[in-house]
Amino acid sequence: MRDNDTQNNANHQDSKQSQHFAIEQIVFVVLMIISLLGMVIMRFSQQDGYAYWLFMVLVFSILSIFVSKLQSKIKDIDFNAIVKEQGLHWLHTLIIVGISSLLHKSGQLSDMGASLVILLILALATMLDGMRIGWQFSVLGFFLAASTVIIAYVELFIWACAGLAIVVIIGTYFWELRQYKIQSVIVGSNQR
Repeated sequence: MRDNDTQNNANHQDSKQSQHFAIEQIVFVVLMIISLLGMVIMRFSQQDGYAYWLFMVLVFSILSIFVSKLQSKIKDIDFNAIVKEQGLHWLHTLIIVGISSLLHKSGQLSDMGASLVILLILALATMLDGMRIGWQFSVLGFFLAASTVIIAYVELFIWACAGLAIVVIIGTYFWELRQYKIQSVIVGSNQR
């Protein structure tokens, strides 16, 4: 009887991890897509691109806290401590973005320059947040940083950034799937 309960508990835990893997992958893809959308907006309206990246700092912070909430359900993590730590991280990010906004308003940065600075700040904040919640966020941060350089140097940057996004999404999906399968094999062999 105890073996059946253990097996049912393991199956339930495996199902939860599968579900969280899928949700985290969806969040990652959504963040990549809305990042590309911001780059398209920058291409056609530098002023709107600037406002879009300001707003994206809030979106990234909310979604990273959401991912942390998912992780706290399957790992032994104190969600309140995570919210406090990430809240401070993203608050500091917003402060620096606000300061860059003041530089923009003073005329020291053009609309495009301000957008690129905010994109770099968002890239760094996302990379650093990835150290807490998972490597995919770090990869997303590197994607944003690479895209900033592409935008600065490539005239038709949309296609280059979209191609890079596709490579990153496919690569991270297969890497995460591989890691999940390895973990399942390890857990399965430990239960025998």
